[in-house]
Parts: sequence; C-alpha cells; structure tokens
Amino acid sequence: MKKIAVLTSGGDAPGMNAAIRAVVRTALHHGVETYGVKRGFAGLVDGDFELLSSRSVSGIIQQAGTILGSSRLPEFKESKVQHRAIKNLNEQKIEGVIIIGGNGSQMGSYAMAQDGFPVIGIASTIDNDLIGSEPTIGVDTAINVALESVDRLKVTAASHRRAIVVEVMGRMCGYIALMTGLASGAEAVLIPEKELSFEEVVARIKRAYQQGKTNALIVVAEGSRHNVQELVESLKPYEDDLGFHIRFTILGHVQRGGAPTQCDRVLATRLGVRAVEMILKNETNILLGQENQKIKVTPLRNVVGREKKLDLELLRMATILDE
Repeated sequence: MKKIAVLTSGGDAPGMNAAIRAVVRTALHHGVETYGVKRGFAGLVDGDFELLSSRSVSGIIQQAGTILGSSRLPEFKESKVQHRAIKNLNEQKIEGVIIIGGNGSQMGSYAMAQDGFPVIGIASTIDNDLIGSEPTIGVDTAINVALESVDRLKVTAASHRRAIVVEVMGRMCGYIALMTGLASGAEAVLIPEKELSFEEVVARIKRAYQQGKTNALIVVAEGSRHNVQELVESLKPYEDDLGFHIRFTILGHVQRGGAPTQCDRVLATRLGVRAVEMILKNETNILLGQENQKIKVTPLRNVVGREKKLDLELLRMATILDE
C-alpha cells in the first residue's frame, strides 16, 4: 500500500487534529503518502484531496477542531454517492481510508467497507455514544470544559443565592451531563436515559435551600425531555418557596472548542498510529477505540445501528451524594 487517505466527519471533537497528525507521520515513517480529504464525506464525493506532509501537521496536536474541516452529508447513504466517492479514491490510486468520527461517520465507513473499499474507523465524538470505545476522542475535553464552566457558574450563583440550570451537549446520550453533574456536586442531573419529573426537580432545589446551601445546580443533557428554557419558566413561579432565584445557561458548542486534554491527545495519537499499522496489514473494516486503557478493535458491522448503554450506577451515586 503506497497511498492512504484520512478524513474527519460529523461534529468536530478535540483531539481530531492529534489523530490526523499521528496518521500522517506514521504513514510517512512507513513510506506511505497520506491524502487529507477536505470537508469530510462531502470532500470525498467532490474529490477534494490534499497531499499532507510532516510539515502540514506540525503544531496541531494542541488545537481543537480539525484542520481538514468537517461536514454532515446525509446523501452518503445513497449507493450512487458512495460509488462516486470510491471512484475518486481509485482515480487517485488511494488504497485505503481512515475515517475519524462518531456514529454517523462510521455508518459511512461501513457503507464503503460493504462496497469493498478498505476502511478503518477511529472513534471520535464528544457524545461518547459510539459502541467500541470507552471513552471516545473528545469526551474528556468536553467534560472538563463543561465542568470548568459549571464551577464558575456556581461561584456567581452563591453570591446571589441562585439556582442555575445548565444545559450541556451530548445529543441523545446523557454521558457529559452525568459526569459533569457527578463531578460538580449537582443537585439533579436530567438525562434521557432516566428522566426526573418536574416535581422531583422542585424537591431537589428546595432541599438544597433547607440544608443551608447558598446555591443549587441542575445539569440538563440536551437530549432530555426537559427543555431548559421551559423548565426555568416553570420554576420561576416557585422561587419564593424554593428560596433561590432561577437562572439558566446553555453551554452549547463552547464544549467542542477546548484545547484537547492530555487524555484526548494521547488517545487520539495511539489510535492514529494503530490505524495506519493495521491498514498497512490489510486488517480493515474495523473501528478502533479504547477499553480499559487498551486499544480495542471492533468490526464495523458490530458498531452500526447499536446503542451504547449509559452506566446508571453513576447516577445513583450522584443522587446519594446530594442527599
């Protein structure tokens, strides 16, 4: 194998650049050229390739985002679109592709694998909802960004006797919310995997006031059935009874933009190096992730369409510690 390609797809995740760097430099070590695909699967379909050198990836390990750009391309599920992408790769004499991304991205990986093109996926999503890795690239950074923000919000909340409702990202997975809530001592964590009723939220905030706390924190996953703004509007009539003024903050995409932590840089580097080594051995059509600090290999067919379960024991712990 003399030429491979690498692309990043879907939502950007801190650590993607570290993975790109590892892929390029490992390939060069083995005498293999690496072509970067711009704009994810859209660039693959448009034939937007760029030959990457060691210099191309210099100084990016600490950068969030992705130097290759990313996009979402729902049309890639169509076979004619997939064939166009593979045709472009074949015309460039590219013999394998490494795809860095989450659930939707790895569906694209699997589609290409089924068409006979050698593919390796690298598990990268801040949502941590992808089968085959615990955690995925970007998760540690996203949680730490959320946690730092929440810690700051609690300081100002204590100054004004407020209850703060904070929404964090994660799509339909409550992992970021749960870990942020557990690490920050939240009074309640609202996640799609196990919802609390409005009455339970009220009771948690009221208990915080009765215990003499100067603030209360409710962490809400974006996939929760509780809309943050609607929840706050519903709580405001109870302010006198609750003892706190109610405010809310939506952290949003700030969680994607943090400089990758040491954990994410090392995880991305390990997966990038291994991806090249495996693709050169023709061990393909797999997803690379991590489990128990070791690299885990999962066939793509076992990844697509499966739901990753959240450890609700952590939620039980968070509830006990708030009592």
